[in-house]
Amino acid sequence: MDLINSNTIDCNQGAVRAVRFNVDGSYCLTCGSDKKLKLWNPYKGILLKTYGGHGNEVLDVCGSCDNSQLVSCSSDKSCILWDVTTGQPTRRLRGHAATVTCVKYNEESTIVVSGSLDNTVMCWDVKSRSQNPVQTMKDAKDCVTSLQVTDHEILVGSVDCSFRRYDLRNARCDSDFVGAPVVSVCFSHDGQCVLAGSADNTIRLFDKTSGEILGQYTGHRTDDMNIESAIITNDNYVLSGSKTGELWCWDLVSTEVVKKFVHTAGKVLNSLSVHPKKDTVLTAAVRSIKLWEKPEQVLINEND
Repeated sequence: MDLINSNTIDCNQGAVRAVRFNVDGSYCLTCGSDKKLKLWNPYKGILLKTYGGHGNEVLDVCGSCDNSQLVSCSSDKSCILWDVTTGQPTRRLRGHAATVTCVKYNEESTIVVSGSLDNTVMCWDVKSRSQNPVQTMKDAKDCVTSLQVTDHEILVGSVDCSFRRYDLRNARCDSDFVGAPVVSVCFSHDGQCVLAGSADNTIRLFDKTSGEILGQYTGHRTDDMNIESAIITNDNYVLSGSKTGELWCWDLVSTEVVKKFVHTAGKVLNSLSVHPKKDTVLTAAVRSIKLWEKPEQVLINEND
């Protein structure tokens, strides 16, 4: 896993709570403790737009499939839909009784899915003008920390030590017990596995169908913090942030540590985002984000 830090951006928005690539990986978004969102070109370090309207810290954001809209969520218990170009909020979704921790669009960007500290997951039809969610999932017994949405599944991680997979085609919910509070969940890119990061300093890879544990990845420190983990685009490596400031990289099959990339030593690396098509990663720690790319990709960008 050969990556170099090709760009560092001081986001100037307090603590960066989350960093996210847009749908094609050409831009990124940062969520700040200063109640604002920022849209960047991370390759050139250019700030393109700032979005303000939340009443408290912004914790997650997702771009729509056509890059025309954003949806963000906040400690103010709401989600906001934004027009990317004008920077104006177009709609506020209120329904959660506590901090909204995570938010995603479905594949067509017609539904917004949000998870909250109120133990619920809500689905919102963004094409209708209804102020109420079209569906509320109340299966989690504790705070919802993380979610991912595919064309027919919703994957939900919770502090109740389990993750749940909702199959929308078959109207069923499968639950897998992890044994420690789940702080991060995602599917592998081939859709066959679930990666669950938990508060016991362990990341576990599960077979999606059987629930069998295929691998465990350790060495990093999460303690009780919401630190994100992910699988690189080619499904070769598992990545995670750490309380100690590094981006950890393990071989997916052997589970051995391949490399540690230092973002800011001693400062919590809490959020990361994997490019949708390339082995490129964004990390966030305290006030800054870093772009990690393969050396040959950096040369291509410099020549563009």
